[in-house]
Amino acid sequence: MPTTGQHLKIKVDNLNTCYEDYGKGETPIIFIHGFPFDKTSWHPQLDYFRNSHRVIAYDIRGFCKSTAEDMKASIDLFAQDLVGLMDALEIRQATLCGLSMGGYIALNAIQHFPDRFKAIVLCDTQCIADTAEGKEKRYKTIEQIEKHGLQDFADGFVEKIFAPSSLNHRKDIVEKIKNTILGTPVPTVARTLSALAQRIETASILKDIKVPTLILCGSEDTVTPPAQSEFLHTNIPGSVYHKIDDAGHLSNLEQPDEFNRRLKDFLNGIG
Repeated sequence: MPTTGQHLKIKVDNLNTCYEDYGKGETPIIFIHGFPFDKTSWHPQLDYFRNSHRVIAYDIRGFCKSTAEDMKASIDLFAQDLVGLMDALEIRQATLCGLSMGGYIALNAIQHFPDRFKAIVLCDTQCIADTAEGKEKRYKTIEQIEKHGLQDFADGFVEKIFAPSSLNHRKDIVEKIKNTILGTPVPTVARTLSALAQRIETASILKDIKVPTLILCGSEDTVTPPAQSEFLHTNIPGSVYHKIDDAGHLSNLEQPDEFNRRLKDFLNGIG
């Protein structure tokens, strides 16, 4: 049966972390959403894999129904939260699937907690840090949303992240993502934008990744273009890379059948 927006809660670092948890399996797949989305962006994958695997998606602190204290956010902190969630759920080892910012978190986690992960899936993401120009742009965006709210930001963001065909023919998911953005607290968006601006590169650790790695990227992703995924593939030993045609930055939502097929083949290959 399709997911119905299950909202389980568990304490992680004294904060309520909201998550969905379906299916059975010794090694669960944990899906990490991008910015500024939430766990519901993974519903096509939870629906598809719940009959064959244990699948978990959670809201990063401050997003949707996960709480957050008024503290400085960072990719390091988000990776610690991920492992804290695994500890709270008594999960020794998992397969990670992260999209965009979720990929940054996955790379950070595999760097600092390598024994906790059986495999990783990096979707529409990259390993570089922001340029000086990129940082300045993020800080200007923070100023704008703190002064004027999220409407203009949300309108512009969805135009940038989706492939043209999705904007024209998948208005349901475009509207859903826009509403998700508009429902996110401004402090969470601001803190997370700052965390993204201050993240450090992970290119230098790619050669040390020893677990099976799948890389997926929309062919029309202009936020983290396929060239970034190709760099990941070239530098992560034994990794597998697939470009997903007719998809932008949210390849798992724009082309869920192709995304799920590629992920299923990878999971079958690693047992």
